[in-house]
Amino acid sequence: MINRDDMTFPFEEYQRRLQELRERIAERRLDAVVITDPENIAYLTDYQTTGYSFFQCLVVPLEKEPFMITRTLEESNVTARTWVEVTRPYPDTGDAIQMLVDALMEFGLGNKRIGYERNSYFFPAYQQDTIHTTLKDAKLLDCFGIVEEGRICKSAVELEVMQRSAIATEAGMKAGIEACEVGATENEIGGAISAAMFRAGGETPAVMPYVTSGPRTMIGHATFEGRTVQAGEHVFLEVGGCYRRYHTAMMRTVLLGEMTDAMYEAQETMKLALEAIHTTVQPGMTVSDVDNMVRNIIESNKVGARLITRSGYSIGIAFPPSWDEGYIISLKQGNSAILRPGMTFHMIPWMWGVEGDKTCGISDTIVITEDGCRSFFTMDRDFVVKPNAVKPQTVALASVESCESAAGSPEEPTRKSEKTAGLS
Repeated sequence: MINRDDMTFPFEEYQRRLQELRERIAERRLDAVVITDPENIAYLTDYQTTGYSFFQCLVVPLEKEPFMITRTLEESNVTARTWVEVTRPYPDTGDAIQMLVDALMEFGLGNKRIGYERNSYFFPAYQQDTIHTTLKDAKLLDCFGIVEEGRICKSAVELEVMQRSAIATEAGMKAGIEACEVGATENEIGGAISAAMFRAGGETPAVMPYVTSGPRTMIGHATFEGRTVQAGEHVFLEVGGCYRRYHTAMMRTVLLGEMTDAMYEAQETMKLALEAIHTTVQPGMTVSDVDNMVRNIIESNKVGARLITRSGYSIGIAFPPSWDEGYIISLKQGNSAILRPGMTFHMIPWMWGVEGDKTCGISDTIVITEDGCRSFFTMDRDFVVKPNAVKPQTVALASVESCESAAGSPEEPTRKSEKTAGLS
């Protein structure tokens, strides 16, 4: 290992992570593990790249020096970012899996018990088949989750980095709320969010902001598509800020009209759920207990809304296509996992189908503490009501149309069509 002081965390943090992984390797009676998940490689080494669609892996022997297999181009990331000393890069014309097999043989692992992440998105079945048919003297065993056991509870320095990501998340959300105006497009709102996150020190998130308006809020995981926001509509925002690949996320709702009774009940129901989380959730509770509590509050509403998903999920290190660690632990019924200090969750007591055609949300990212939980954020949770917020050029266009209408302008039908066409 190269002892360096320019990584995301102190060198000692990576030593601790590696030592704890090796303890789990020994517990499973393995001689080495092949790690292919980008988040797990980043957690162990500080390595990151957007080029993870090409095969890459970190091999951690029980006793000997770890080494990495990467595409030749990506080897520069190993050198620039990590403590890893030994690499075996392969050219674009080469065979990545054969390079892995050759390296395992080179380092005396060709006839050992080797764990691999069988369920990794980035180690497809055909590559696993090649390993099995080529490395015939080794015993290959599934070790999926062996790194995640360490990732699930964040250390003090990880929480500090997540707090940095929360600064970007809040900056993006505030900018998004400010950009919500009648006549603005969802793209303009999304652009304002992204620009603010980056100005606040945030980095490329695993998912761009979710921005939907009016009827589009009922479409799950829809991104901005150029629709123009209309008067009286609401805008659903979900923002995930990123710093050094660690994420925090939040949902908020903006009303470009008056607060209705139904939307007020939705707001108060979600706030009640979040308050219950902050006063009740603590170490020792089961994931199912928390989900039942949140679900019962949301489903007690009288405005026709439902919580149709899990009520939260682990969040932390992430690469596209998702910012969540929900595959490690999700808050849903029947999950008996126990909450422990250092676990971090995006809590999502959102409401789908308010009055049958509206989705709105207020969410929070929390960390489980020794005696409860706390938020990474300071923003107000209420819906933001902006009944008179109109994009300036929209006001100007309306004024021109009014004058032309009074003068009986022959261009009136065309201009009205232009105003209302948009991309809705």
